[in-house]
Formats: sequence, C-alpha cells, structure tokens
Amino acid sequence: MARQFDVIVIGAGPIGGYLSRRFNEHGKSVLLIEEHDQLGRPFQCAGLVNPASMKTIGLEDTILTTIWGANIHSPSGTRVTIGDPNIPRTFSVCRKLFDESVVMQSIATGTELLLSSKPYSATVYDEFVQVEIDGPNGEETIHCKLLCGADGAHSWTRRYFKMGRPKEMMIGFQADVSGMSGKDNWLEMYTGRDIAPGLFAWVIPTGNNTHRIGVWARPQDLEGRSVEECYDSLISHPLWKERFAKAREIARYCGPVPCGVIRKPFKDRVMVIGDAAGMAKPTTGGGIGPGFRQVEAIIEKLVKAVNKDKLDASTLSSVCKPFKAFRKEQDRARALRDLLVTIPDDEELDSHFRMFNRPEVLDLINAEGDIEHPVPLGMTLLRRVPEFRKLAVKAGFKLLFA
Repeated sequence: MARQFDVIVIGAGPIGGYLSRRFNEHGKSVLLIEEHDQLGRPFQCAGLVNPASMKTIGLEDTILTTIWGANIHSPSGTRVTIGDPNIPRTFSVCRKLFDESVVMQSIATGTELLLSSKPYSATVYDEFVQVEIDGPNGEETIHCKLLCGADGAHSWTRRYFKMGRPKEMMIGFQADVSGMSGKDNWLEMYTGRDIAPGLFAWVIPTGNNTHRIGVWARPQDLEGRSVEECYDSLISHPLWKERFAKAREIARYCGPVPCGVIRKPFKDRVMVIGDAAGMAKPTTGGGIGPGFRQVEAIIEKLVKAVNKDKLDASTLSSVCKPFKAFRKEQDRARALRDLLVTIPDDEELDSHFRMFNRPEVLDLINAEGDIEHPVPLGMTLLRRVPEFRKLAVKAGFKLLFA
C-alpha cells in the first residue's frame, strides 16, 4: 500500500526546506524529496542572505562575513562606494551549512527526508496525487494531497506539468578562490560589456582570505561568448588583473538564474515555488529572500486549503494571489535594471557612474538603498537627480505602471 502524506515537497534546498518546516508547524505531514545524495550540493548560488531572511531563519552560525556595502566599478574604472559599517546590508554564508541547517530545522519539526530520490511520474486524481519516485531502495509509489515543486531553475515539477517558463533565464558562473587580499566586509562589483554584458560581475568575501568571483548575463547579451569567457576577461582585464593575480581556484560552478514569476504556478493539487516559479530578483539574481517571502505570503491560506482538502486550481489561484504583486515588483525592478545597467553601452554606464559618485547622490543611495527592494531608490533617483530625469522619460510607463 502506498505511503500517504499531506504534502510532498520536491527539492531540499532552502526554500523547499523552509516550506516543509512551515507545513510541519501547522501540523501537516511532509515528505521532502532530494535527488542528490547530500544537502547543499551542487552549489549554484552566490551565497548571500539578507538580514530579513537571516532573522526569519535564525542561522547566524552559518555566516562567514557580514557585508556592509559595495565598491562598484564602472567600465573605465570609476569606483562608487556605498554602504555603512554600522549597517549590515547582507551576509555571506557557508551555503552548504546553511542549506543543511534549514532542512534540519524542518526535520526537527517532523519532515521526512529522502535523499538520492527523484520523481519520474505524477498523476493527479480527484482525491490525491500519485507520485512515482526512484530512490536508493528502488521505485516507490507515494500519495499526497498536495505536490509542491521547490526544485529549482530546471524544475521537474514545472516541466512535467507544463507550467511554462520564467520570463528570463540568465546564466551565472562562479569560482571559489583563495589567495586574494581585500576587505572582508565589502562586495566588489564590476561592469562593462567585456566582462559582464548587460549585468555585472562580483567578488564576495567569504573569510580566511577566500572569495567567490562570479559573472551573470542574459544569453542574448553574450553574443556567442560563454560566461566562463566573461570570467576570464574579468580576471585578466588590464584595470583589474593585479587584483586577481594571486587568486587560486578551489572550485567552479555554472547554472541558470530564473527571473520572472510564471503566470500560473499551480494546477489541481500541484504548485511550484521559489526558483521553480521564477522568483529570483532581476537586479541581483538572489532567490533566497524572495523565496522565503513567497512562502510566508501564502502559507496560512495554503494550510487551510490542505485542511479542507480543497486544492483545485481555482482555490490555488486564490492562494497564490500575492504572486501577482511579486511579479509586478519584478517587472518594475527589471525595467529599472534595463534602464540603468542592461541597455546602456559602456560610455553611458561611465556617465551614470559619474552621477552616482556625486555626494548628494551617494547620500540618497545610502539613505534609501535596499538590496531586496531597489525600485523605491530608483524612482527617487529618477525624480530628484536632474540628469536622470531624461532617463525617466525613456523609462516610460514600465516603471510607473508595470
């Protein structure tokens, strides 16, 4: 006889782990399925967790460094420094330990975890979902009231149930390195068509003289190049190569970054969440903060729907109404990103940096800047900085009414 759970969650990353825990805290039985044989691998993230998310999850022991701000470099080398050593902007975490700890919190509240297991079939019936999985002990049939896919950018759940694709699918590349010097509490960001066409590259301090160096880009902006080639261009760039001269690679990773919540992240008794639903931020690619917010926005109504066993697409559509606000927020952030970073050529970017570097503009950025919510700052700059007002006209209705 098939085992039965209230909820099956596919994907034991931080969002799947946190969602499972929140279901447990409301008395629901949860099976968490992970295809890999260990948690936190493969590593496909910059490993930054903002203060609000850290407060939510309470895993301060996973913090490697506290990030106070950033040095952002224009294509020609103009540096803009933002931040305040008295205000933590984000945290660099040990991502493996962070992921493991989120899932262990969930297990402590009652979740059952299956590693080295993945679904290969799922059938929705009137009263349950029948999920067929292939695990270390062979094939197994399991029943649940609700199937949740928190299975990342390449989500099996989203593809199997033909839910569409996120609006954008960027490509990210990152290397862990040792041997570099630098300030442990400051990010470095680099722009320019040679090294990060349309977006930016980053250097994140991770303590003990180690860093994460990464690049991300939209596929259409790469013009036939790979993100690895962009990375090579960064570390060999005439302006920056001395910075990276002593860097020695420990590991490298590459993966997609899904930005743009899909239109219908649900069907009868099935839904997707986190990166699987396209929740990553179009401005930074971060997915942990948005994913936690997404869980909190729906968990109360979702639990009630599970309790009533009313999990048809119409009910889940009502549960997922907050996703529309997330999508609107993403659209506005994307319009702002395109206006200030993605569309401009290197000459225009340099001009923007010169404006950013003015004392009165830096004061605005430091007063209103929020890594999770960049649109209010962007709108303030467009309204109050004369040179940016022309850009406001160019932005048109996307920023105002998206």
